[in-house]
Formats: sequence, C-alpha cells, structure tokens
Amino acid sequence: MNRLLVALLAAFDAVLAVAVGLVAALAPLTLLWIFGFGADAPWVGLWPAAGRIWQLGHLVPLAVSLPEEFTVPLGIDAAAASFTVSLAPLALTVFTAVFAFRSGARAAAAGAWVVGVLTGAVVVVAAAAAVLATTANDIAAVEPWQAVALPALVYTVPALAGAVSAAWRDGDDGVVDSVRVVLDRRGGAWSEVPGLIARGTAIVLMALIGVGALLIAAAVLLRGSQIIALFQSAQVDALGASVFTVGHLAYLPTFVVWAVSFIAGPGFAVGLDTVVSPVGTQVGLLPGIPVLGALPESPSPWLLLLALLPVAAGALAGWTARSQLVRDRAGVPGPEPMGARVVVTLGIALLSGAGAALLAAVASGSIGPGTLASVGPDPGPLALTVGLEAAIGAAVLLLSPRGRDEPDAALESVQRAPEPAPTTEPIPVVFDATPDPRRDDGIAGPEATAERGSRPPVD
Repeated sequence: MNRLLVALLAAFDAVLAVAVGLVAALAPLTLLWIFGFGADAPWVGLWPAAGRIWQLGHLVPLAVSLPEEFTVPLGIDAAAASFTVSLAPLALTVFTAVFAFRSGARAAAAGAWVVGVLTGAVVVVAAAAAVLATTANDIAAVEPWQAVALPALVYTVPALAGAVSAAWRDGDDGVVDSVRVVLDRRGGAWSEVPGLIARGTAIVLMALIGVGALLIAAAVLLRGSQIIALFQSAQVDALGASVFTVGHLAYLPTFVVWAVSFIAGPGFAVGLDTVVSPVGTQVGLLPGIPVLGALPESPSPWLLLLALLPVAAGALAGWTARSQLVRDRAGVPGPEPMGARVVVTLGIALLSGAGAALLAAVASGSIGPGTLASVGPDPGPLALTVGLEAAIGAAVLLLSPRGRDEPDAALESVQRAPEPAPTTEPIPVVFDATPDPRRDDGIAGPEATAERGSRPPVD
C-alpha cells in the first residue's frame, strides 16, 4: 500500500481515538450539567472539565486547588484544599491503547508500520497540545510537558507493540525481517524465541487480569451489602448514584490491577501506612467510596493459595512454548535445545514482572489530601512476585525432561520406519463347466459364460 495512504489512515485512527475519548468524558458531564446545575448554568467550565478528565485518563496528574467559596461552606481545612489527583481511570487508557494496537497492526499489514506509528504519534501530540491550550482553568492545573507527552506515550507504545507483533508474524521486508535472518543463521529454535517469549508473557498477564476480574466479581457478590450501605450513607439522589456508578466503571480496570496484586501476594494500599493483602488487612479511616466496601475485613489464611494462580499462568505459558518448540522441531534429529528453553523461561519471567510493574505504576497514585496521597499497588514488590511465580510455573513445563514413555515427536518422525504397502495375492477363480441342468442347449452355466466374456442370458 502507498505510504501516503498508510499515513492518512494512521492519522485518521489517531484522531478518532482522541475524539472518542473526549466524547466519553464529555457526554456524562453534559448530562450532569443539565440535570445537576440546570440548563441556565454557565457552560464555560464544561469543556475544561472534560479535557482534564481525558488528561487524567491518559496518566496526566492534576494539581487541584479548591476555591474558598467551595471549601468554607463545607468546612474543609485550607491545608486540604490543595492536593494532587494522579490515580487514573484506566478505562480511557485501555480504550486508547487497544485502538492504537489495532492501528499499528493495520499499518504493519500494509507494509509501512514505521510511517503509521510515527504519524499516529505526531497526530496525538498535536491533539494533546490543542486540549492543553483550550482547557486552562484555576481549579485543576497540569504540567504542560506531561499533558502532551503522556497521552502520546499511551498511544505510541501500544501502536508500536501492535506493529512489531504483526510484522514479526507476517514479515515486513525491513528491520523485523533482518532480525529474523540473524536469528535463523544461529540455527536451531532461536528464530522462534522472541515470539515464544512475547506469547508466553501475554498469556501470563492476560491470565492474571482475568482472575483479577473474577476476584472483583466475587468480592462484589460476597460483600454487596456493605457496598449498598455505603451508597445509602452517601445520601445521594438518582443523579448522584449515577455519577458514582459511572466513576466506578471508569476505574474498573484500575481495581482489577489491585486485585491482581492481591492475588500475587503483595497486595495494595488504600492510603498511607495501609495494606490489603492475603496475609492481613491494615486500614484506617476510609472515605465513603462504595467500592471500598468490597475490601476484606479479616482475610483467611486460605487466601494465600491464590498465589498458585500466577504459578499456573506461568505453567500455561511454559506448556504453550514447549508445545510450539516440539512442533517446530518435528522431523529434526537430536535432543531438544536446552539453551533456547532456558532463554524462553527467563524471558517470560522478566517480561511478566516488567508488565506487572507497568500495570501497578499506572494503577497507583493519589486521590486526595492526607492519607489518600498514596493508593494502589507498589510496582517493585509486584514485579518481583509475579516474575518469580511465572518463572516457577514456566520452568516446570519448559525445563523438565521428558518422561521415558513420552514419545519425542522430533525423533519419532525420523526413526519411524515406513510401513510397507499392502500387497494382494491374486485370487484363483475356478470355473465350473458342468452343464446347467436347467438348460437344454448344453451350454455351460454362468461361470463359463463369464469366462468367455459374454453376459449370461436372463431367465
């Protein structure tokens, strides 16, 4: 495909991703403006508020300074009127990342992934700069470089990942294919090692996210009464309950990452000097946010068994990689390559830990003054535990020797002797030339007729 056309399509993808994200932030605010403040309320603050929500959803911290006309009637201390909000609603982040990944993959399929990724990055930088220039206000301020660079990174990194993965799978006649040629020259299974590491890492992280979502669902079902009680204690009307619900949905991916950290072992914080983990829960006075009602009050020792789930995820990744290695070596004599299996195991462990650290970094931050300045999981401990657990599971399947009674697919296809083709001996045919007593012409029966090649007469 023409590079100019690829660039235009990539630019359209980037504009669409930014526009949909802004609309997702603007639509609920518009309804809140109409039903909460009335149609006569000034609309001048609607767009800045939507822009700030979009920026926060793309990991841009907000420096909030509440005015006196708001803090004095509510009795808020002046020291608590200024704080930072950096805990991102990851629903917007996930949408942009998924959209960018698909755009990068399409650019790679068109044969110009470098042009597509660079074009998308430039368009997002321009859009983020436009949002920054038009959303200035006195309540929530942002650092200009963060407001431009962080949304661009949220889009560019997944787009690059999608492009490279598609190019590695289908080829690009460029840098990726050059890397494959270098690995092919080493011989053996080395050309498949990067793909196996990437696939195994994706399996580990996706499995952890899946079990984290299941844990959230189970917690909501088991502690639904506490969540409803917090809704009721807030004493909000239907509009306020709707705002709470939309906010919870926006932060749902964030809570899933918290659940992943709980499953892995380190747990997460809901404020300074607090921890929620399978070992124990230590929290102080919590804000009346309904979702916090799902936190366990006294964890059971049986919850420590949840740490086996990351090990199982690593084992699944190791089994997938081992199976692929066996299939690729079908028909190749010699033992399985131990070096490649060791590298795949270490690669899955390291990248899984790095991915977990990235998830923890984007799912932690500040949501208010005082103790609320630190919430979410700590990237370091989560990276260490996930990496070790994934390494144990992957090593069990990748590094263990084959059993004696387990056939080696690579050798079996070579050593198996070809089966001889089935032979058939000619079956002698005995013709009965005895005259048929039912005939009066003295001609032999049907057998003799068949021998002469003529069709027997029909009685």
